[in-house]
Amino acid sequence: MRYKSRYLVSTVVLIVLIGLVGWGLWFPAAKESGYQFTRAWGVPGDGPGEFHDPIGIAIAGNEVFVSDAGNNRIQVFDRSGQFLRQFGKEGGGPGELSRPMHLDIQGKKLYVAEYLNDRIQIFSLEGESLGIVGSSGSGPGQFDAPGGVTVNADGRLYVADFYNYRVQFLGPNGEFLRQYGMTGEKSIRAEFFNYPTDVALLPNGDMVVADAYNDRIQVFSSDGTFLRKWGGPLAINIPGSAHGWFSVATAVAVSPDGNIFVADFYNHRIQKFTPEGEFLVAFGSQGTGPGQFERPTDMTFDEEGNVYVVDFGNNRIQKFAPIQ
Repeated sequence: MRYKSRYLVSTVVLIVLIGLVGWGLWFPAAKESGYQFTRAWGVPGDGPGEFHDPIGIAIAGNEVFVSDAGNNRIQVFDRSGQFLRQFGKEGGGPGELSRPMHLDIQGKKLYVAEYLNDRIQIFSLEGESLGIVGSSGSGPGQFDAPGGVTVNADGRLYVADFYNYRVQFLGPNGEFLRQYGMTGEKSIRAEFFNYPTDVALLPNGDMVVADAYNDRIQVFSSDGTFLRKWGGPLAINIPGSAHGWFSVATAVAVSPDGNIFVADFYNHRIQKFTPEGEFLVAFGSQGTGPGQFERPTDMTFDEEGNVYVVDFGNNRIQKFAPIQ
């Protein structure tokens, strides 16, 4: 009888310890103070400074570039939200756009993922079309609704190829170099994707992927080796609203200090992580008020640590400052 009692106590203690470890891993507490709302701009419409489904954002100097997807254009603002200029119109020719998505800026060039034109279009920062990478299809260097693009210092492109369930790594002129994931195959297994929507690069060259409909983030080394994943228990497509969980991870961005921000679409918030995937803080909630979101889709940063968030459903941009 005494042996059974000790066994029962040991079992209960073990279960409690496992529960505490699991709680710490799957329900982490915030480790930073977070961010506070400072300003917003934009209303629904098609005039200057108005939006119809804004999706992507990038910053260069004092200028903020926004892909105004429903209006098939790029709009440019200063950091306070003052409209400066716009370029693009609906179509499939050079300088024309069809549902522009996530953006990247490298070497004074703007790279635009075009969801409906199945290509990446390159612009000068003034809006001149400089070139086109890709075409429709599932072959090497072809795309089926590319959602996101990031570019390294050598001008090589990483493209989230949404309906092909892969990420492609291409040379500056679009030559195929490597792919991540299996073309046409979605899976919850590591190294596979379920509609990837965006990509970003860490300072050491590792690639971070918003594996959107697997509700997780995956990270790969610069040579293509899978490194890690996170998002809910085991990162196997279990959506949720706890810290570190996602309900469709639509965008990923790396801040100047090397941390990873994720647009958590249906949880109406932005989450921040270390490069290793440790949860740091989240901000935002569903609504139309200052600091609230309706399905955020992207974010970018200035050198002062301010965060600019695309508030897709509210057709606006919101700016946040770190809480000191």
